[in-house]
Amino acid sequence: MIPFPLDAAATDALVRAALEEDAAFHDVSTLATVLSDRHVRAVLVARRDGVIAGTALAEAAFRALDDRVAVRVEATDGTAVRAGHVVLHLNGHARGLLSAERVALNFLQRLSGVATLTARFVAAVAGTDARILDTRKTTPGWRRLEKYAVVCGGGENHRFDLRSAVLIKDNHLAAIGGDVALAVERARGIAAPGTFVQVECDTLDQVDTALAAGADSVLLDNMSLDALRDAVRRCRGRAITEASGGVSLETVRAIAECGVERISVGALTHSAPALDLALDFDGL
Repeated sequence: MIPFPLDAAATDALVRAALEEDAAFHDVSTLATVLSDRHVRAVLVARRDGVIAGTALAEAAFRALDDRVAVRVEATDGTAVRAGHVVLHLNGHARGLLSAERVALNFLQRLSGVATLTARFVAAVAGTDARILDTRKTTPGWRRLEKYAVVCGGGENHRFDLRSAVLIKDNHLAAIGGDVALAVERARGIAAPGTFVQVECDTLDQVDTALAAGADSVLLDNMSLDALRDAVRRCRGRAITEASGGVSLETVRAIAECGVERISVGALTHSAPALDLALDFDGL
């Protein structure tokens, strides 16, 4: 079981804000058409194959509109589902289910989309030593949720924020005249003891410089496959290798086969398509 990143209070606050945004407590369409005492059974189902993430948020949305709704989670977060698979069983007031439907689906479809795309990347590098990582290219305010969804899909989290680790990028180096050794030395002096220090490298010469400076890891940015293989050879036993930059499902396998230990993929969170899910009423 992967721990959900929000506590009950934070979950309820986030869901409440989304419901208020949607005016779910003043749903004129539902109030006008559905009797207040009507009870229904419903299922939330997958329309496409994928991996589920975000059931706690969907459940909280339904409970916010009907605190007596009965919810049974059929597919817990991290579960791979096929099209037609039931994710949630629901039994409650029709008005509550209808008014919460869009918000519940928005949370679940978005996070399941991230988990699903991550799982595809993980499957693409199966059998290699490479691990799939996310980046900080997340939706503002949703970082904990989207990084959680990456883990649900079998991926791993890169640094969570700017305080978590040091990543010396090209613009950092440009600001200090390209002195990698100085940048690493300053990082060691300012960051907390044991903080991971990584240097972004575009060329093999930069890799050598980063290794000489004592970097823990080199981020191999947009390198050719031949350069990646050479960088892995140079770094073996000295620093962790991570490939990044324009990684796609079409290219990730070849990158992994170069021997890199980590591959960071911004698309996991900034370009994941929502997983197609739907709420279907199945009887009174």
